[in-house]
Amino acid sequence: MPIKSFRGLIPDNTQDVINLHTNNGSTGYRIVKFELYPHEPGTASQESVVCIWKVKQTLPVLTTVDFGDNTMLASGYLLNHLTATDNPAYMDVVFDNEIFNQDIYITHNDVKGSEQVNYYIELEQIKLDLSEQTVATLKDIRNTGTQ
Repeated sequence: MPIKSFRGLIPDNTQDVINLHTNNGSTGYRIVKFELYPHEPGTASQESVVCIWKVKQTLPVLTTVDFGDNTMLASGYLLNHLTATDNPAYMDVVFDNEIFNQDIYITHNDVKGSEQVNYYIELEQIKLDLSEQTVATLKDIRNTGTQ
């Protein structure tokens, strides 16, 4: 299936939305790649936590990551020091293999400061049959109701 890519620069303590919903919910998506990159490599230190959610989040963004939260699709952590002698840059990302058919929300929090961060996401586009559409939509309704 086709791959759609999305990229952006997200400021500290903010949220971006990627519009994916359709009128009939027949197109689903699955994350296949999620990467983070510093906005100012070598000129600013940061410790960024970036999460991808199935539902809109309340601001300010929390730095707590809970893999038991069924509304979180992915989380990424980027550690970037001002000088390479302090500690080399480090990135770790984890994402779910779940199929979704609604908008997704990306949050960012720089734990140590207020730097921005770049993100890059690749989503596999999947044609859903009627039963898969129903399951994805019902999951979305259930997740929205729990917020």
